[in-house]
Amino acid sequence: MIRSVVIVGGGTAGWMTASYLKAAFGERVDVTLVESAQVSRIGVGEATFSTLRHFFDYLGLDEAEWLPKCAGGYKLGIRFENWSAPGEYFYHPFERLRVVDGFSLADWWLRLGDRNRPFDRECFVTTALCEAKRSPRMMDGSLFVSGLDGSLGKSTLAEQRAQFPYAYHFDADAVARFLAEYAVERGVRHVIDNVAHIGLDERGWISHVRTEAHGDLTGDLYVDCTGFRGLLINQTLGGEFISFQDVLPNNRAVALRVPRDEVTEMNPYTTAAAASAGWIWTIPLFRRNGNGYVYSDEFITPEQAERELREAVAPGRDDLPANHIRMRIGRNEESWINNCVAVGLSSAFVEPLESTGIFFIQHAIEQLVKYFPDERWDPMLRREWNRRVAHAVDGVKEFLVLHYKSARREDTPYWKEAKDRAMPDALAGRLELAGSVLLDEETVYPYFHGFEPYSWNTMNLGLGNVPAAPRPALEHIDPAAARAEFARVRADAEAMVAALPSCYEYLAAING
Repeated sequence: MIRSVVIVGGGTAGWMTASYLKAAFGERVDVTLVESAQVSRIGVGEATFSTLRHFFDYLGLDEAEWLPKCAGGYKLGIRFENWSAPGEYFYHPFERLRVVDGFSLADWWLRLGDRNRPFDRECFVTTALCEAKRSPRMMDGSLFVSGLDGSLGKSTLAEQRAQFPYAYHFDADAVARFLAEYAVERGVRHVIDNVAHIGLDERGWISHVRTEAHGDLTGDLYVDCTGFRGLLINQTLGGEFISFQDVLPNNRAVALRVPRDEVTEMNPYTTAAAASAGWIWTIPLFRRNGNGYVYSDEFITPEQAERELREAVAPGRDDLPANHIRMRIGRNEESWINNCVAVGLSSAFVEPLESTGIFFIQHAIEQLVKYFPDERWDPMLRREWNRRVAHAVDGVKEFLVLHYKSARREDTPYWKEAKDRAMPDALAGRLELAGSVLLDEETVYPYFHGFEPYSWNTMNLGLGNVPAAPRPALEHIDPAAARAEFARVRADAEAMVAALPSCYEYLAAING
């Protein structure tokens, strides 16, 4: 039996892994986490997927218990600004498209839609809630979408059958601290020390982690949560890292924590605004914003990027410290080698355009529990875990490349180059098809990667990659039911805007 796990590195990845393993295995598996007090964390304020609720429900944690302690806010979707032209924007919401007579409302919008109104406002209720800065919950705590509320228990990403209508914004450091308390209370051994050496046995497997003050830490399985360094998986075991910079060249970011002068309202969405050499994020937390500029240093220097970010989000606030981050974009060929599993940045990372960092962590540790080894170390378990992790990352890579290929912006060298750079072979065929018909389950990236066909179509339509004509079949179907459904979307949106409190109003209530 595998009875002990040593996690090297804390932060979001380390403490999510420690707490999840304890929730899964309890006292049957000993978990030790070692982290250095001298190693800074990357976390700058995080946006997430709606599937994160599975993680907290698995741990038995209620939203009202942890969210106020982590400066949390709601995320109903992502608002993309200026990706096609200055002043233009659209939303990528957590909402599946409604279906009428076998065709999605996006298909019907191409046939019947009011082209004076953007596609996302016609087809989704959530966009109206974003525009009105509404909370997804009523003041009594009930969810605006009936039937989707309540704990999911110990469920996983694979069991999500309905699209939950929101995700979270939170302070990543605060979440790590909260989960550390949770994990330690449940028996995780927390060692604060510097790692001096990683020992290997005669097979090349990890035998111990030597620390400066606590001596050797030993376990059966080791988890590398050391961030971009990849201390165990890359530096010690020689794991090969596959770079994505040929198709996703953004390799740096600069971040600011910006206090909000107006504290009576906040946006319930992430903003991704196109900039001269990349894009600028805004993540509203309860009392401040997390802002950052993701860019390619082939087109702009760190100093220029910081200046552009400050001018955009915090003019006159040169006192705010900037956090410059060099990103390693890509994934390990294998994130599980011998008795070492890499989770988080040490495993894989793509630019945070669709908030996939914590999703990758959650997916990896869920799969680790499903493919947890025993003393036989069956290589098929390791092989299947590596396959699933690689597929998820590669699918997100392809989806993000679509953002740049479909965007119409071409006003700077960076955006002109985006149209010419390489892309995954399969994506070229998907984009060609999307010029004629909307994509579906058969024509998006075929392996689980967190994004459903509605997301691919929302991005294509929002960015300007619109089919030349609606599906011919719709000419032969009575459009009355589709027109009625468009009217219901508008009516539902108006009713929810009128009934729901503002995002700030509800969060202020649960924050006391």
